[in-house]
Amino acid sequence: MRPATATAAAVTTLLGAGAAAVAIGRYAGDAALRASAGRPLPADPRLTVHGTGPGRITLTRCLASLRPGTYGIEGPGVHAVVGPVVPDARHSADTVVRRLVRVTHGALGAGTRVRLTPQLYVGDPRSALGLDHTDVDVPGELGALPAWFLPGARGTWIIAVHGLGTTRAHTMNLMPFLRTQHLPVLGLSYRGDAGAPRPQGGLGHLGDSEWRDVDAAIRHAVRGGAERVILYGWSTGGAMAVHAAVRSPLRDRISGLVLDSPVLDWEATVRALAVARRTPRALLPLAVRAVQGRTGVHGDRLGEAAGPGGLRVPTLVFHGPDDTVAPWEPSRELAGRLPGLVVLQPTPHAPHAAMWNASPAVYEEALRRFLTPLM
Repeated sequence: MRPATATAAAVTTLLGAGAAAVAIGRYAGDAALRASAGRPLPADPRLTVHGTGPGRITLTRCLASLRPGTYGIEGPGVHAVVGPVVPDARHSADTVVRRLVRVTHGALGAGTRVRLTPQLYVGDPRSALGLDHTDVDVPGELGALPAWFLPGARGTWIIAVHGLGTTRAHTMNLMPFLRTQHLPVLGLSYRGDAGAPRPQGGLGHLGDSEWRDVDAAIRHAVRGGAERVILYGWSTGGAMAVHAAVRSPLRDRISGLVLDSPVLDWEATVRALAVARRTPRALLPLAVRAVQGRTGVHGDRLGEAAGPGGLRVPTLVFHGPDDTVAPWEPSRELAGRLPGLVVLQPTPHAPHAAMWNASPAVYEEALRRFLTPLM
């Protein structure tokens, strides 16, 4: 019997069906509600380092370690960056050799346990990239929100918002490119992040309450001289951007959206994260109901975005069929409902919130073409 199934049976025996349903639903729902910033998502497989050499690293062979592109790898006390699979290397049946770009800190030895992450950088824009920035506090609904501000010559600001399983360090992946476009960038931390206010009950709301921190960032940008803003969100950050674009009193200042792996179907994301924590599929409706009951998360995000009073600014969506956390079907439907306004850039072989990682050059060219008329 699987551990989660055995636990469910034991709880049912001891507490009765009603109490067990509540307990199991809460346990399963925690996969999404307590996905704290920087904590690996339960869907991210753990890999073993089998060895390293000059510019190379050997990892456990699996679908994740065979992905094309460039990723961070992290484990206890270690962070590094790996590039594509080395085609001329000798690969065994259970290992794969990738290019080792750099070791940021720590040591990678045989037996080190790591996970892939879309975050290539740690620290801040100055220490990681050599980019001048200012540490600012954005006044938010619950308190001060730490943010990085990178100045630029244009009147249009980018407000960059990370999502599940990452921190604002994820936004640094695109900062070198955005710097070449002379766009000011505000890399935002929001409720639940380190240094930011704690959300009510310590639970995340998958963007349903956090979007108000994006609204606060828009107000901060306007006070700072921004003529317009472009909201750039990954994962739940994408959901926040959509909410803000529809609900913000300052929505007229928003000139465009960039969404990477947006969570447009929160129920599907809750189910995916619960499954990744080995919750039996028969219990998934309990997880969804528990999340809704504990947080008030509700509504049809796709309908909100595509319906009357919904999105009315150009929107670029990066998403792909290999995202197991936020299914890409709602992104395809959004583009189909709003042709000419929403453009979908399909990205195969990319995990959640890692569309840039899979093919940086293709991603940045699509982004450049989209941003140019909005600057």
